[in-house]
Order: sequence, then structure tokens, then C-alpha cells
Amino acid sequence: MSDDFADQDVIRRLLNESRTWAFVGLGDNPEREVHTQARLLQERGKRIIPVHPAAREVLGEKGYASLAAVPDASGVDVVGVYRRAEHAGQAVDEAIAAGAKAVWLPLQVIDEAAARRAKDAGLDVVMDRCPAVEWALRR
Repeated sequence: MSDDFADQDVIRRLLNESRTWAFVGLGDNPEREVHTQARLLQERGKRIIPVHPAAREVLGEKGYASLAAVPDASGVDVVGVYRRAEHAGQAVDEAIAAGAKAVWLPLQVIDEAAARRAKDAGLDVVMDRCPAVEWALRR
């Protein structure tokens, strides 16, 4: 994987300066890693937006069936893509279309072509990194 998608300055900026994270794949199952990551960032002052086909409320926030359904999705700072790698490209393309500012693909979610499309569209991209681990490294 290219280091283009693990730039420490980008990671630091996204963790420190972002306010709103949409989590693609965030459902109401607290056993899923996406739930843990969303809760952690919410506890650190980030607004979270659950994006899941079931569109349920999660962690006290209204859920949406897709990024396209999120009102003013262009206000989303980071889209966390918690889908299997073979589905990540579609979520990245939706983030680009929605006008999000960045995409974050967590550990073992690697799609270099999708990451390149996002970067070429002007989004910041982090791939194969865990927000919790990166947060801990910066404190």
C-alpha cells in the first residue's frame, strides 16, 4: 500500500480539527468495531452520523440509509468507511458525490483505486489506519 494514504499530517488534522464524522456501516450492534470507533470519537467531541441501510438511531444520533440521504452531507468532515474492502469503493464514491472533505478506511479495508479517486477529487484520504490507535499515538 502506498504511504500516500497514511500521511501523519492528514491524520493529525482529521483527528484534531474535524467536527462531523459519518460512519458508513454503523448500525445498532455494539459488538461491531464501527460502533466502538464511533462511540470513541463521539466521546471526544465529534458529531457522528450513522449511515446504514436500516437507518436506525445509533448512539443517540439519527441514522440515514445512505450518504445521499444525509442532509447537507457537504458538511461532513470525514466519512469512515466500515465496510468490507470489496464494498469500500462504492462508499468512497458516495462520499465524493456528497461533497465530504475526507474519507477514512480503517484497518484491513484497502482499496487503492477508490482511495486514489477520492484523492484526485480533492478529498483527504487515510487508509488502513485505526482512529483509536492514531488518537492514542497523539496524546
